Formats: sequence, C-alpha cells, structure tokens
Amino acid sequence: NLPAASPSIYCICPLFRGALLSPVPRLLSPSTRTLFSETGVWEKDYLKETRRRVEEWWHPRIMAQWQKDGSNRKKFYVLSMFPYPSGQLHMGHVRVYTISDTIGHFQRMRGHQVLNPMGWDAFGLPAENAAIERGLDPEEWTKHNIQSMREQLDNLGLCFNWDREVTTCLPDYYKWTQFLFIKLFEAGLAYRKEAVVNWDPVDQTVLADEQVDENGRSWRSGALVEQKLLTQWFIKTTNYAKPLLDALADLPEWYGVKAMQANWIGQCTGCYFDFKLKVNGEETGETLSAYSSSPETVFGEAYLAILPSHRLLHGTSSVRSALEKAFQPGRGELSVHVVLLCYMFMLHLCLTGIPDCSEEDLSVATALNLRWTTVLKSNKDDTQTLINSDEFSGLTREQAFESITQKAREQKVGGHLTSSKLRDWLISRQRYWGTPIPVVHCGSCGPVAVPEEELPVTLPKLPSLTGKGASPLEAAHDWVNCTCPRCKGPARRETDTMDTFVDSAWYYLRYTDSHNPDRPFERHLADHWLPVDVYIGGKEHAVMHLYYARFLCHFCKDQGLVAHREPFWKLLVQGLIKGQTFKLADSGQYLKREAIDFTGTPLRGGGRVEVTWEKMSKSKHNGLDPQEVVQQYGVDTVRLYILYAAPPEQDILWNVKTDALPGVLRWQSRLWQLVTKLRGARQPVDVPCPSLLKNKELAETKKIWENKNHAIQEVTSHLTEDFLFNAAISRLMGLTNTLSSATDRVVQHSVEFEEALAALVMMTAPMAPHLASELWAGCPLLQHGGDVLQQFWPNVDPEYLNVPDFVELSVLINNKACGTVTVPLEVSKDSERMQQLILESPLGKQLIGERGIKRAILSPRTALINFLIDE
Repeated sequence: NLPAASPSIYCICPLFRGALLSPVPRLLSPSTRTLFSETGVWEKDYLKETRRRVEEWWHPRIMAQWQKDGSNRKKFYVLSMFPYPSGQLHMGHVRVYTISDTIGHFQRMRGHQVLNPMGWDAFGLPAENAAIERGLDPEEWTKHNIQSMREQLDNLGLCFNWDREVTTCLPDYYKWTQFLFIKLFEAGLAYRKEAVVNWDPVDQTVLADEQVDENGRSWRSGALVEQKLLTQWFIKTTNYAKPLLDALADLPEWYGVKAMQANWIGQCTGCYFDFKLKVNGEETGETLSAYSSSPETVFGEAYLAILPSHRLLHGTSSVRSALEKAFQPGRGELSVHVVLLCYMFMLHLCLTGIPDCSEEDLSVATALNLRWTTVLKSNKDDTQTLINSDEFSGLTREQAFESITQKAREQKVGGHLTSSKLRDWLISRQRYWGTPIPVVHCGSCGPVAVPEEELPVTLPKLPSLTGKGASPLEAAHDWVNCTCPRCKGPARRETDTMDTFVDSAWYYLRYTDSHNPDRPFERHLADHWLPVDVYIGGKEHAVMHLYYARFLCHFCKDQGLVAHREPFWKLLVQGLIKGQTFKLADSGQYLKREAIDFTGTPLRGGGRVEVTWEKMSKSKHNGLDPQEVVQQYGVDTVRLYILYAAPPEQDILWNVKTDALPGVLRWQSRLWQLVTKLRGARQPVDVPCPSLLKNKELAETKKIWENKNHAIQEVTSHLTEDFLFNAAISRLMGLTNTLSSATDRVVQHSVEFEEALAALVMMTAPMAPHLASELWAGCPLLQHGGDVLQQFWPNVDPEYLNVPDFVELSVLINNKACGTVTVPLEVSKDSERMQQLILESPLGKQLIGERGIKRAILSPRTALINFLIDE
C-alpha cells in the first residue's frame, strides 16, 4: 500500500523486517504541515493542524473498514438507545454513541462479528407540535431532521451498521408494530375499557400512570394532569409481572437498574380476579377486575371495595349507588356486594374484602352487616388449611394459592400473579403522529382486528393539524369510515394512535432483520443476535422503556417468535453531561454567561445569581453544539474527554478548564512523541540487538514487559466487565509514562519496548481511532499487516499469567534484614493483612512478640516490609 504521491525513491529497510516500503522524505518547506499517511514525512509534534489532517484522512477509511465484517465469527450485539430525531445532536447523544462505538471497535478487534445499529424513534408529540407551529407536515419535518442528524453522526466518525437503519414512522416499520398489537389482541392482552385516565391539557392527550410525576404533572409538557373518563386501549402487562420480576435474578448487575425494575414491579404476592357485574339480578355485560392479596381465600369474600374514582361511578355506567351486587366466578349464584370505600392506602380501584384475612376487612363487613363464609381453619402446628372452598378444601394455604390461581388462569378470569401497585399499560394517544391502532369498531361485531394481509393501516394525509380537541384522525372521514373485516357491514376505524413506547418496545428485534417485507423478523436471525450483549442509554429510561421492552420480548417468546425471554444481557446506563448555569435567585430567570460580571458585581444591573450545574439545554443557556466542540478540539479529543472525565453512570460537569480535557490533549501528544522517539532511535540502517543491553537495561525491559501485560489485563477487563473507560485510559496513560521514561538504548535494542508500544496503540484505537490509525501507519515497525483497527486485540503473555500464588517477603526490623516469610500473592500489597500474617508467623513471634510497633512500611515496588519497633 504505497502512498499516492509524486515519484519517490523507495528502499527495503531491514529494521522494518520487509513489512513496508518506506519512501525517502520529499523536500518540503519548513512551514508546511504534513501527514505521514499522505506524504511519508513524520511530524515531530502533534499540533492542532496535524490533528485535523489526521482525522480528515482517516475518517472515510475507518468508516469503510467498518462495513467489511466477516459473518462466520462469534456475534456481539452492542446497542445504544435510538434517538428522537429533533434535528440537532446534543452532548448526551455524543456520550452514548461514543461509548457504543468504542465497545464496537473493541469487540471487532477481539474477533467478533459486531452489530452496532442505528435508527430513529420518529413518532411522537414533539414532531407533531413542531409541525403545528410551523404549518408543516410532521412527516416532512421528521425526515428533514433525520437527514440532518445522520450527517452529524457521520461527522463524528461513529461507525454504525447503517444498512440496518429503522425509522418508526415509516409504514415498513409500523406495519409490524401493528402486527404485534394484533397478536396481543388475539391473546387477550390488548383490551379496551372505559377508565378514569390522566389527561394532559397542554398536549391534549392521555398519559399512562408512568408518565405522570410525583407532583401530578406531565412528564413531557409539565402541565398539571387532569382526570377524565374515556374509553382507552390497554395492554395487560400485569399478566407478566411475576415472570418479569423473576427473570431479573438471571441477569448480571445493571448498576442499580435491576433494583429499580424490581421496585417498579413490586412483590408479586396477589392477583386479579374478573367478576361479572349484575344489577338487580341482571348481568350488565361489564367485568369488574378486583385485586386480591390472598387469592387462596377467594371463597371467603364478603365484598368488593371500589374507590370513588372508579369508572362504575362515572359516565354511562348503570351503577351509581354505593352498594350493589356482583357475580363471583366459580361460586354459582352466590353474590358479593360492591362497596364504595376509601382505604387510607388503597392503591387499586377495586379490592377484594376477605374478613378471614384482614382485621380491616372484618370491620367493614361487620359494620355493613354483610355475610361471608369462613374459609380458613387453624391447625395445632400453626398452619392453616382451607374449608368451604369447593375442591380446594383441605389444601394448605400454599397449595391452594397455586391451585386456585392456576385454575383462574385456565378459565381466563385472572390469576396472574402481580403486585398491589402495578397497573396495565395504557397505550391510547389522542394525537395524529403515531402508529394507528389496527382495529375497526363494528356495531354488530364490536372491536375487530384488521386482517394481517391489510396491514399496514397507514396514516391519512391531513390538510392541517391543530392539536385541539378530539383526535385529529376524526377529521379524515374517508379514512375513518370503512367496512368490518368480519361481517362486511359498516364500521369505523380506531382513531387513537399508539404511545411511542410501543414503537421502541421491539426495535432491537427489527434491527436483526430490518428489511424483511414479510415478517417483523426471521426467528433464526433474532435468535442469532439476541440477547443484546450490551445495551447503552440514559438512566431516565431505566423503568418505563426497559419494562415495556422486556414485557414485549417475554410475549414474543410465548408466541414462538423468539427463543430468548430477556432481550438485554448487560445494561450500561450513562449519566448526563451538565453545563454551568446562571439564574436570578428571585425570579429563576436563566442568564447567558456573557451577562455575568465575574470581576465583581454578579450581574450587570444587580441581582443575586445562583450558579449550578444542570442538564444542558438551550433554554438554560448552558448547552454546547457538539460540532463546534469537535471543530475546536477534534473528534478523538472529545471522545477521550467523554470517556475519561467520569465513569459512564456518573454525570459529567463540562468544564474545559478541568484536568480532563488538558489531560487527554497532553496524552495524545505523548503518544505521538513515543512513535517519534522510536522512529528517531532506530535509523533505517539500524538493527535492534537485545544482546547489547546491560543488566540495568534488562531490568528496565522487564519492567516494560510487566507493565504492558498488566495494562492489557486491566484494560481488557474494564472494556468487558465494568466499562470503566476512565480507569482504562488511566492505565494506558501509566503505560505511556513507563515507555516515555525508557532510555535510548532500551528503545533502540529491546523487543519489549516495541511490543509494548504496539499494544498501547492497539488498545488506544477503540477510543481514539483516528490518532491510533496514524500512529500505527507512522511506525511500520509495529505493524503486522493492515491498519490498527484490523489487528487482533493484544493478549497477556502466558508467562505473565504463570505467576506463583505465593511470594517470599523479606522482613526487616529497624532497617535490618531478619529473614523471609512466605505469604499469599493476593494479599502481598495489603499492609494490614501483611502485618497480621507476619506477627502470627514463627519469625514474627520470635523477633517481634509483644514489642511495641511504631510503624510498618510495606514497599510498593519490592517484596519487603520494614517494622520500626521499640528497642
């Protein structure tokens, strides 16, 4: 691969072992900045202009290399949460995609076939609201933003598998979202009911309970949420609560997110039972779903308690009074009352009242003079068995719990274990820009799913959007009025669209087969790639999105669509990048930095200013344009800063004056100087001769060898286990220091130096690919064929791994050698443990005994400990 240059004289250099033909340097003017890959001339310093030219040269080459990937290697699926196409990348995007890109390159170098896809979470309110404000079609707005953000991602040198790209607002994607909804509908897990729901008066749509904060405000608009009675679509996620909770135990630690998921689901010790409602002895056709914390005692119910906010007491329901009757499944015509109550901690709209299990339930039943059946018998051994419970009589409570809930599931009247606080997922949204729910409403047949062959149900083109009142789709009369697929009579399409969380609940599956026109994905492809090996995203999605995505994968497993129940193996949550903010203490008004007088008065014109660090935002005047930052510092510098400034799960306080940014700039220059040092020490006519090295120099080469192997071991662990990229970079900086202090003769004659430098450049490559590529090209001595990102990740030398499990520790007392003690290697650097072991050894008992120890000094470099004791 000779550089494309004007004719030059080439020679074979024995130093380079015939690996590359090196051009004789051309004469250039002293002021001209050059790039070795272009000219064959090596710049001695890594200055800003050289950095710019390095990145411009290597950017298209690295992107092209990424597209070439063997298919016969072990898979590795690294996935970063796909963005909403706002049109503008922010630093949070840069952070998450830098992490996924680094892991992708690293796993490629380890020999894996890597999938690192990208797509767009393209439906939702922001695009619709932006379109309303500008008088645009939300589709046009969204596509324009996608194109803009794709270019920005490309300019950052991020290597994604763009051939797998998905866009949730395109019919070839949401056709299969609709397909999965129909599968849920056919399984009885998607249902429609009248309910008192959360209404956002600003965004004019319903919100799920999860989208309302602890202050009763909308998660997106911040508006105070109102309560409305509406007929809505729900997904029965509560049926999967127990499997979702239990499956967490089989996953590795998720940086606290597993605990968040478990807390969200809650302890699954009860279940719902479905009751048919009867008024004055006549069935109303309505079903009342009530939660029981003791399902095994269901035959002892005295009443069902409902809250005043229950749908039965609102709207068109025939039940308005505080006391009515219900029919209980499995109990013939024996009925229980429906009672209007408001328990202090009543989390459900409807609960079973069982006097045998609760003093509170007993008090209510007694006060209302209700009848009930005793169903529990206490035994001498403090256990309880069931009585008066049909075929379940005689079972222990534990046995009855399993049997009764199983029978309820078989009869499809509930019985799925869930917690007392979990709710089904409300997915209806009264807006235009979302996936249409593929259902038609027929006066004769009721809700009917659109046949699969008629999918997708595409959004109609609307002349204008207002965002006011009913769903905008109501205005599309030709679209709304249709024919029932079942009876062929007149029908109306569902005009609610799906919450965007439905789109993102399965996108990781579509990436495995993104262009399939016949199925959402082929099972063998999904089974090959799943589970996602590392999933990267913000902690703000650690509850809702992850819960919905896990639920849908569990459902797909039960439908035979995939083999894996859990979609994600390791989860890596990253913190925010925060900017410094200035705001008036009295009004809360955010100020621009230039409005602050840092020399004296806090604000021109007066006023007390609060200085804090907050999530970057244009409205807070603390944001950064990633492209401007890259233009100033370079892609690799920004990548290294993001990885080095803090562990991924912690927030980064962006401040260019901190040690992190100057530190990574200095480190890049030092790496460049190492290659410059090697090139200068080994002239073309020189041949390294390790036999010329003296004992002191040989000891130096051993130290280099040890540090190299230690670095490989540590960095590999950080990039595979704990993802502490900052610690990995620190370890590489340590190896850089070791190599920088090497003497000229060691650089000239030791194989250890060149091997350590090669390993250093290779381990730098996933994090700073442009710089590492140029370093590799500029020092042919390091090369083993191909560019640096095409190399195999370095391995620890076997001899380094064969370190003995025990070491001989020299013991000194008051600076005088007194003998040695054999100690375990793993505690040889632990001063307190070492003191204890030596004092308990025969040598310690003999020479130290009860004498007072002033101080014990454990050497950090050699196996030696010195006790300073009273004479």
